[in-house]
This record gives sequence, structure tokens and C-alpha cells, in this order.
Amino acid sequence: MNPAPLKETVSFEDFEKLDIRAGTIVSVEDVAKSNKLMKLTVDFGDHTRSILAGIKQERANPREIEGKQALFVVNLAERNMAGEVSQGMLFDMGYADGLTPCLLVPEMPVPDGARAG
Repeated sequence: MNPAPLKETVSFEDFEKLDIRAGTIVSVEDVAKSNKLMKLTVDFGDHTRSILAGIKQERANPREIEGKQALFVVNLAERNMAGEVSQGMLFDMGYADGLTPCLLVPEMPVPDGARAG
């Protein structure tokens, strides 16, 4: 793999605007109107959210991530996709570089809702 060029520099203040939290993926469901999206129900400790992720074709069994803890961006504006509402974004790695994507996960279990940074 040839690493992609670095993106434009952002200020620390801009970076701090991102709210990245750990959450446990409770369920993974098919999104009928999409050939890419799966609907994740994610537990953030004090609430759950529906987060759409384009993992349907990335994994032989997208449901294999049920029960796993991962990192999510939770302060994005809600977005309507394929007739569903997404309330955040799964933070994973690899897709943009043509690699098999993998979840970004805490090194050890942390309370759901714990913030990165």
C-alpha cells in the first residue's frame, strides 16, 4: 500500500469539535433500499442511536460486529439515507485506501459513552 498524502492541516480547535465516543453495537440490520448500508443500533450508555454504515459489501457477514465496542462520531447532523436516519458515523479504517475495513476499537473495554481525546 502507498499511503495517501496527508490532508490539509486543521486547527486543534476544529479537531476538538468532533465528539468521538465508544459505543457497543447492539444489533446490525439490513437496510432494504440500499446495497451498501447496514443499520447499527449502538448503546452509548445513557442512550442508543441508529447509525448507518456502508459495510454490507465490505464483510462476508456484517452481523459479526454485533456485541463489539467501537468508536463513533456522534455530533454529526442527522442524515437521511435510503429511507433511514443516521445519527452519527462509525469510525473505521482501511476503506479509503482499498483495504478491508476494520473497526477502530478501544484497547480495553471502556464504559459506553466514553469520549476520545
